[in-house]
Amino acid sequence: MKLICENNRFSFTRDLMAELENINRFTDQALYYARSEQTEKDYSVREIRLGDVIHGAIADNKYLLRQNNVAVTVENVEYSIYSDDKWLRFILDQLISNAVKYRTTQPVLLFFAVKENDSIILSVVDNGIGIPAGDLPRIFEKGFTGQNGRTIHSSTGIGLYLCRRLCDKLGIGISANSKGEGTTISLSFHINDFVTEVQG
Repeated sequence: MKLICENNRFSFTRDLMAELENINRFTDQALYYARSEQTEKDYSVREIRLGDVIHGAIADNKYLLRQNNVAVTVENVEYSIYSDDKWLRFILDQLISNAVKYRTTQPVLLFFAVKENDSIILSVVDNGIGIPAGDLPRIFEKGFTGQNGRTIHSSTGIGLYLCRRLCDKLGIGISANSKGEGTTISLSFHINDFVTEVQG
């Protein structure tokens, strides 16, 4: 289907490609959920460029982003981190999907990173409908969809739960912040001595 769509560029094939991205995301979600108890059998932690992983995740979702007119900005992400490229990309896919799912009429998505003490903090910021204060402490619980999930029926309550599980396994800190509108999800990567020497 992807090959047919890429060789026949029409408006309906772009819509079809966006749906294929959705199918891939839900399939990945099911597979990662099935493997989440035994991630150590499938991950390979190595030095990777944070910017490469971010741009890869954006490319994975390009039709979804284009279909929903999301303005994407990537700033200051030229850091090296130690993590698993595939698992981190899955986490970013979930965050991108949520930003689109809970979007406003003029959706904006920003990726930026900062170095704080011995960590690199990647923030994924959207200008969507936000998360109610009462729901915020529970968004990483399995099956929790909250107030927004009751109005947007495609919510499963699995995406952010898997993000938290994978982050725990990979030693990545994850946190969420939302005040009225817009949401920021932050991922914290510990810098070891080797990475500090390389980037110093």
